[in-house]
Amino acid sequence: MVSLVGVATGAVLTLIAVAIHYASGTGWEPNEDISQDVIEKRAATVPETGFPEPYNRSIGGGGGAAAIPAGEDGAELEEGDEAEEEGFDPDDIADDEVEYYEVEFAKEGETIEVANNETILDAGEEEGWDLPYACRQGQCVSCAGQITDGPAEEYIQHSQNESLFEDDMEDGYCLTCVAYPTAEFTIETGEQP
Repeated sequence: MVSLVGVATGAVLTLIAVAIHYASGTGWEPNEDISQDVIEKRAATVPETGFPEPYNRSIGGGGGAAAIPAGEDGAELEEGDEAEEEGFDPDDIADDEVEYYEVEFAKEGETIEVANNETILDAGEEEGWDLPYACRQGQCVSCAGQITDGPAEEYIQHSQNESLFEDDMEDGYCLTCVAYPTAEFTIETGEQP
């Protein structure tokens, strides 16, 4: 049978050992926090770019394809080559020239009116939809969508496009963050080339 005196003696000895342990300490001290130094050293190895920091809302965690230059740095266009067409400025559209187009968002299952001076991404967000994006400047493909009705250039115009190739646009892909409607169409958001 268990002796009550033995159990009490064991409990007292245990409490004394614990008290002595905490009183004397272990002598262990934590190492210096070097996390900030590591972050700064890693950041110093990354080259500076003109791209804005992504908001990490794109599919796959952010980031995106960088723009591919048309030629070597400083190279001039050869005869017969045309300079890349700059995007248009939606702010140049006068209030009396604003037009509205029916845009069907296939995955969201709704059709909404989008003004020709409003991006497809902004219109979708105004409806409360959580559409993917990262840079919001046409420099990645995080916000890409596919127009199912045909080539993208027949239905939208980009204010800036540094990521999509001509064949991507022929397949109906557009960058919703810088795409403005010019006709009615159906789009599947979150589709990348």
